[in-house]
Amino acid sequence: MNLIKFSPRGFNPWFDDFDRFFEGGLMPTQRGSRTGAWSPGVDIVEDEKNVILKTDLPGVEEKDIDIQVENGMLTLKAERKFEDETTEGNYHRVERAYGSFHRSFSLPETVDADKIAASYKKGVLEVTLPKVEVKAQVKKVPVGAK
Repeated sequence: MNLIKFSPRGFNPWFDDFDRFFEGGLMPTQRGSRTGAWSPGVDIVEDEKNVILKTDLPGVEEKDIDIQVENGMLTLKAERKFEDETTEGNYHRVERAYGSFHRSFSLPETVDADKIAASYKKGVLEVTLPKVEVKAQVKKVPVGAK
């Protein structure tokens, strides 16, 4: 005898599959708790003069963004707050992630940590890491007897 899993939607298993597909979120950064930790993706682009980090932070106010450089590490911190001030209607589903996050990146030796700059426009944080010119040092090692 086979057991059939009870579905409150009746006998249409398609709805169960549909719900399972969206249960974990569409993107890996959306999986898990809807409050607490979230981790937006970061694009890292490099050209001749700079390394640039770009991350989407929709719904985050500029005052809630913190960027720190310490011991060769760049740390991005931000918080997106849940806006529950709505008096119209009731929430039936909350899928957007809220809360704080932090990401840390090791800085390469070619970055001038004193000249790092950041801008925030239209929900996109852009951190510019200027490179220092590294001159190759060639040292002649003599070969001889001790």
